[in-house]
Amino acid sequence: MPLIVIKAYPKDEKVKQEVAQDLTDLFAEKWGCPRSAVTVKVEEYEPEVWAREVKEKEIDPHADEMLILSGEPQF
Repeated sequence: MPLIVIKAYPKDEKVKQEVAQDLTDLFAEKWGCPRSAVTVKVEEYEPEVWAREVKEKEIDPHADEMLILSGEPQF
């Protein structure tokens, strides 16, 4: 606990590693869990399949559950 899954367009390994490290540090600090408890996974989607595979299947049906939607706070 926790598992953080990032679904995004492809990025180079350095960027992914830096983001994963930053998220681990931030989550451990704010959530109050040890860094050793944090797991981060990156799932990459090409732009041409993003809408079909992520937006239509995972974002749109759960829009009311999103804390941030298209960059805007939903709280």
